[in-house]
Amino acid sequence: MTDVLDELHWRGLVAQSTDEAALRDALSQGPVTYYCGFDPTAPSLHHGHLVQLILLRHLQLAGHRAIALVGGATGMIGDPRDSGERVLNTKEVVAEWTERLAAQVGRFLDFDGENPARLVNNLDWTAGLSAIDFLRDVGKHYRLGTMLAKDTVARRLRSEEGISFTEFSYQILQGIDFRELYRRHGVTLQTGGNDQWGNLLSGVELIRKAEGASVHVMTTPLITKADGTKFGKSEGGAIWLDADLMSPYAFYQFWLNQADADVVRYLKVFTFRSREEIASLAEEVAERPFARAAQKALAQDVTTLVHGQEATDAVVAASQALFGRGDLSALDERTLEGATDELPRAAVGPGTSVLDALVDSGLVPSRAAGRRAIADGGAYVNNVKVGSEDAELAREDLLHGRFAVLRRGKKTLAVAVAE
Repeated sequence: MTDVLDELHWRGLVAQSTDEAALRDALSQGPVTYYCGFDPTAPSLHHGHLVQLILLRHLQLAGHRAIALVGGATGMIGDPRDSGERVLNTKEVVAEWTERLAAQVGRFLDFDGENPARLVNNLDWTAGLSAIDFLRDVGKHYRLGTMLAKDTVARRLRSEEGISFTEFSYQILQGIDFRELYRRHGVTLQTGGNDQWGNLLSGVELIRKAEGASVHVMTTPLITKADGTKFGKSEGGAIWLDADLMSPYAFYQFWLNQADADVVRYLKVFTFRSREEIASLAEEVAERPFARAAQKALAQDVTTLVHGQEATDAVVAASQALFGRGDLSALDERTLEGATDELPRAAVGPGTSVLDALVDSGLVPSRAAGRRAIADGGAYVNNVKVGSEDAELAREDLLHGRFAVLRRGKKTLAVAVAE
């Protein structure tokens, strides 16, 4: 327990804390009961939430008591964003997303054994809170000057749109959560992203004023690339943890494609590999970057953490099979669909000529180029070399009755999809 804060610092998982010396002392004396909240403002958690889940897991492995909160109440409002007022989702949608997020969180913490985690929903104590009780028992402890000074609130107030009372009140709801968990379960530490610092302090102040107690907050930094740009898809999209929103294959490829300048830092943040293992992989990056050993370790570890070992094995097999180093027909339909989802494609049916499929998919620029590729032995269907320019796609070429993987040369891929 005494080393966990040093470990978190080494991994780059600590940005700020309210009183690090006091927190270090509390963690050394432990166990500390701590929590992090996840709002269902989308149907899935994403890579930003993954940082929090990993932090929760590190603390639990160190012997501290984890509570994961899914915000069935706060999710109906959502924390204020710089970009403007949120569109409120229906209660039914929020309830559905709450269940989905609870299932996702359940995969990262140990809810059995000697030190089981808890999963809670803040709707349980917020739904029955009357307006009068809210104003008398909670509102009296808040000062408008402090609330207005919060960074996001201040920026929104300066904007043309302003901020609604609904979103302005979010910080109070988060403070109520911390106080309630302090009362019910003895929670004395809340964790979250550094952009949530103001909301996290709301609970610290409420507990100090209402309970006369001192509690802690610790935040993780915003994860960025080495050049300072935002970490995520190149177009700024989220890296979803739900396989229905981002296939395990696409998820694996995202991590596999990380730059040498970033990968060692990401191994510290997103995996549980030891210092010795990460140091060894750092040497690989420096001495043999072409082998991409660190990227492979990162992709395998994070995909296994999020989707499980079986899914990881399937996407590794798919990665190899797509480029001729495995049996495409052995891949299950979902894995094959995920592996080919972002490839150029052509609509085909049994009897479509391979030449037409090559051209329609954009794998070759013209029929003449397609004929040359076939004649030179550089065209493949499901890793089988095409022997004639008159070859047609047979029904058995459509894997799972839907897909035929087209390849020109060693690395240029497309997919033919049955109409």
